[in-house]
Amino acid sequence: MFKSLLMIVIFLLAGSAVAGGRPCSTPEYRQFDFWLGNWNAFDDDGKGPDIARDQISSILKGCVIRERYLQNDGHDGESFSIYDITRHVWYQSWVTNAGELLILEGHFRNGMLTMYGHNLDKNGKPVWYRATWQKQGEGVREIAYVSKDKGKSWQPDFDILFLRRRQL
Repeated sequence: MFKSLLMIVIFLLAGSAVAGGRPCSTPEYRQFDFWLGNWNAFDDDGKGPDIARDQISSILKGCVIRERYLQNDGHDGESFSIYDITRHVWYQSWVTNAGELLILEGHFRNGMLTMYGHNLDKNGKPVWYRATWQKQGEGVREIAYVSKDKGKSWQPDFDILFLRRRQL
């Protein structure tokens, strides 16, 4: 009897949560939508050859942004980004075909998403990361910095400009 009553309560609670509104419909979930699309990635303001192709899509009913990054040298990766409404932060997990994992969290302010995370380098030493994404003209610029002194000083890691792929 108790199990049946518990199941009914769980069912009613789950139903009321779904009926209460569309998930991921607050404006915060749309802050990073400027990155959606198919892009060529450049590390020289688009003046030289592209270094990668990047496909950014909205998945899971607009709750998650999925990145599929295909670098010309074969170093590929994927990321999943979501706004965590319970903690009021953006969250991203980044994985690569080289077995790399990076977890970032941060905030969207003044038209820019800034996220931080830390990991270990190949020698087991701690490395802190800071990455920003911001619209730039018709494109998106992603800049990353690294710190090996717990964020006291930062050095550039990469600077990528994403320009929309031309449809043929």
